[in-house]
Amino acid sequence: MKRIGAIFESLRGEGRKGFIPYITTGDPSLEATERIILELERSGADIIELGVPFSDPMADGPVIQRASERALANHVSVRDCLKLVRRVRSQSQIPIVLFTYLNPLLSIGLERLGDELRTAGVDGVLATDLVPEEADEFRAAMQVSGIDLIFLVAPTSTDERLKLIAEASTGFVYAVSRTGVTGVQKSLSEAAANLVQRVRRFTDLPIAVGFGISTPEHVSDVWQHADAAVVGSRIVAEIENYENDPALIEKVGALARWLVSSRSAR
Repeated sequence: MKRIGAIFESLRGEGRKGFIPYITTGDPSLEATERIILELERSGADIIELGVPFSDPMADGPVIQRASERALANHVSVRDCLKLVRRVRSQSQIPIVLFTYLNPLLSIGLERLGDELRTAGVDGVLATDLVPEEADEFRAAMQVSGIDLIFLVAPTSTDERLKLIAEASTGFVYAVSRTGVTGVQKSLSEAAANLVQRVRRFTDLPIAVGFGISTPEHVSDVWQHADAAVVGSRIVAEIENYENDPALIEKVGALARWLVSSRSAR
């Protein structure tokens, strides 16, 4: 069984829900990113969403945009991301999903991409600007290499589109909690819960909810109806706030433990 499927099966068996933190590769440095991944795993992460820096991150709000800018200023490329995953794999088997846009992946070449991802130890890809209607060749390349391909669904998606996306997805389905870009928000709308219920009509895959989740209460709310909660901007903001602090890694770990603190209350 692939790592993503195995972790969700383990979570189900334990009666738990998943925690998926997002970080941007190379922010504030590649060495720090490696240490943050390992700290996040120790602090309760089940899957890591690893952002590939991109010059035009249209789906991301200002916090993650700034993280991409900092990483690009460090000359971090998609190949640096793969080298980083290789280093992590010598210490951890936590599932890693690349959160990216299509262009950085195509720079490797579609004919080589699947093998390079698999060899590095990547488990899944979420290319935010890839749609199922245009993904046949990409899906085939990922399937041959055993890489899960994850698509986004939104509250505005029609039932017809939810069915199309569910059938194209492997690993899990990523449900966007709202329309718009990534970023911290004060409260979650009922749209996320309704969306999860709608998606479940078309797939048995796990469903993760992201965009705007930033507090333990948000995480707990998501766990009421979905299989995992994705937290990005809140963690990236912590990295930004403490990037020059010697205690950066510990600060990120403490934040992660706070975000999943409702687990211990159950």
